[in-house]
Amino acid sequence: MSLPTDEENSALLLTSYQTLRQTLLTRLSSSSSSSHIIPPLPPPPSLSQTLTTLPDPTSPTYLHPLGPSATLAHLHTSILPSLSNQSLTPLYLAFVTGGSLPVAEAADNLVSALDNSAQVHLPYHSATGFVEDSALRMLITLLALGEHKNWPARTFTTGATASNILGLACGREFVISHRLPQNDKKTVAEMGLLEACRVAGIKKIQVLTSAGHSSLSKAASIVGLGYSSVKEVRVSEEEPWRLDLDAVERELERGEEDGVASIVVISAGEVNTGRFATGVLDMPKLRSLADRHGAWIHVDGAFGIFARVLPKTDDFLDLHAHVAGLELADSIALDAHKILNVPYDAGVFLSRNAAITTQVCQNPNAAYLTPPSTTTTSSEILPPLNIGLENSRRFRALPVYAVLLSEGLPGISSMVARMVRLARRIASFIRDSPHYTLLPSSSSSSSSDPSALTNTFIIVLFRARNEILNETLVDKINALNKIFISGTVWRDQKAARIAVSNWRCDVDRDFEIVKDVLRDVAESFSSP
Repeated sequence: MSLPTDEENSALLLTSYQTLRQTLLTRLSSSSSSSHIIPPLPPPPSLSQTLTTLPDPTSPTYLHPLGPSATLAHLHTSILPSLSNQSLTPLYLAFVTGGSLPVAEAADNLVSALDNSAQVHLPYHSATGFVEDSALRMLITLLALGEHKNWPARTFTTGATASNILGLACGREFVISHRLPQNDKKTVAEMGLLEACRVAGIKKIQVLTSAGHSSLSKAASIVGLGYSSVKEVRVSEEEPWRLDLDAVERELERGEEDGVASIVVISAGEVNTGRFATGVLDMPKLRSLADRHGAWIHVDGAFGIFARVLPKTDDFLDLHAHVAGLELADSIALDAHKILNVPYDAGVFLSRNAAITTQVCQNPNAAYLTPPSTTTTSSEILPPLNIGLENSRRFRALPVYAVLLSEGLPGISSMVARMVRLARRIASFIRDSPHYTLLPSSSSSSSSDPSALTNTFIIVLFRARNEILNETLVDKINALNKIFISGTVWRDQKAARIAVSNWRCDVDRDFEIVKDVLRDVAESFSSP
């Protein structure tokens, strides 16, 4: 079988992409009616049809070559119809998935077409390292995290989970190194966790947090600390997302006496409620405590840290207070494929301590991956493979670079503000509805309490007042296929969760759609 020519390949790719764009344009134009609704999910018959077209391992033609043209036809006719529309509609409100800004999609096509690896910075080989570092510098400025030099270990990851793994790994390295004898020149990475803890006199490493994301426990397991090392130090059961600084101080003081070292993790956007662990005065105090007791501060800011880009207007003052001081942390995890609306996958890890990060991620025996010694023009760019998890990684920085360059701070600030305003309109409707309860709520809170809205970022948590309806609420909402939301649990009861994170959101239009769906579900259940 002869290989296709470059002209044939180009024609095939162009035809495929034109077909894709035309299909998606048809889906988008179908919402041009008065309803403006693109179904978030594919219809069940499409899913069933797709399953019948997947390769059958028992077939005598299994893994026989189908050829590029027939394969692309299969993708367009059998696979594409059964994929969700989560990037095409702002009404895919489950999880925090974002979408793909057109400029980000275009940049991602360049990434796939040229297939550059971005883990080794070879300045005379490709511009990937320079572009990636430029994107990270712009991101640091966008989030008002201070000077670029304050975050020398900066890199892209697959997402906040990988970044949280790096955060705990660096924290583990730091808190043990802090207690090693001064004359011991060996690093934790060299000795290993068990030997390093023995030499340092550490019996346990604990992770102090409040309503930490599940990926935090996963990260604790991966880096050898264990699920049980994650310890909740919350202000109260009614506000489990808030970090109790007095409890943190007690844990740090006790730890020095009992041989316990601590990593403190800030939930900048708790996953169920979207609320924040800290207030405007908390981070300076926490920084002082960590410096005094040799603790490491890591911020899980997957989506919440983007509250820092909101306009500094009265309606966003509470949110700015909750993300104030995050620049004082030792490391930060965030997702670009959420609020920044670039294609999956794109996370970021930032660390103030390049030495610790390099100790954790260094490739000590990879001489063939060593950058040339003539890289004087890129002396501030650390080799990505020595400050990240992967030794192989696609050029995922380019879509982020494109979005930051295209939209700038004003465009991204306006985009996030629309998301927040839509979430607050929905929260206000739910709060005043006779059918639903806005969460979190307490017996002492008033339904007219303005903080219920001013503390709302992009997530709205609620449940049906009717307990029978509440058991199937999420299924009933999603069955209409006008909006798609996710189910969760709040205080041992089922709850529904809306997450606004798509760049396409329109406050007035999308609020009316969500309101009508919620009202229809409640009224159809209560009617005889």
